[in-house]
Amino acid sequence: MYEKTKYLMAGDKALTMEFGNSISKEVNNKIRSITVAIETRNIKGIVELVPTYRSLMIHYNPLKISYDELINALKQLERQLETIELPAAQVVEIPTLYGGEYGPDIENVANHNQLKLEDVINIHTSNEYLIYMLGFTPGFPYLGGMDPKIATPRLESPRTKINAGSVGIAGGQTGIYPIDSPGGWQIIGRTPIPLFDSQREIPILLKAGNYIIFRSIGENEYKEIEEAVKKGTYHYKSYPKKGVSEQHGTN
Repeated sequence: MYEKTKYLMAGDKALTMEFGNSISKEVNNKIRSITVAIETRNIKGIVELVPTYRSLMIHYNPLKISYDELINALKQLERQLETIELPAAQVVEIPTLYGGEYGPDIENVANHNQLKLEDVINIHTSNEYLIYMLGFTPGFPYLGGMDPKIATPRLESPRTKINAGSVGIAGGQTGIYPIDSPGGWQIIGRTPIPLFDSQREIPILLKAGNYIIFRSIGENEYKEIEEAVKKGTYHYKSYPKKGVSEQHGTN
């Protein structure tokens, strides 16, 4: 299954495992499998794992493990993947207030696709979106699975500031801005939960290989969640991909 994996040197403290040239669930599953396997086996000297659409970059300490030793360990691990039981991918719920000042471009999306506003919301909240990778800004999720019925080009003139939590559409993709930043995506809503919090035990909420689902909420619930997040009492909701409910706390 992994005989075509490429091992590429990335400086003197990292290497890249490349699994293919396409963006697909199959390639992503390979990346998730080897990532979980590496984390499970605790290979000495590995410092950080950085998954992308079609590869995994592995940062390591060359004083603890050499480049050749690391490649040998990874190849051996690949041969044993079928014996490693992978945990079910998690689906994280993203409560989102659509439209109005929170989603100023939702009418652009509706008009571009000849839909009603409620149609855009219903379509956007109907899918579970695979998190292929994180990047651009800390915790920004690159998602797959958006319905082409709401695909919309980027803004002609990007904004100099988009608020943290803003949910947007750009072409055939949807995503969430974890921090205040410039951007040209069509903003259709905003979530009150922080995807990135430097004070949290695990600063980045989402993880590549898992999924998210958007849930439409009203302004009152938005403010309630926002207040609970500030107090540290909000419980982020998630469940295994197969659908068994689960909740975990903020700490």
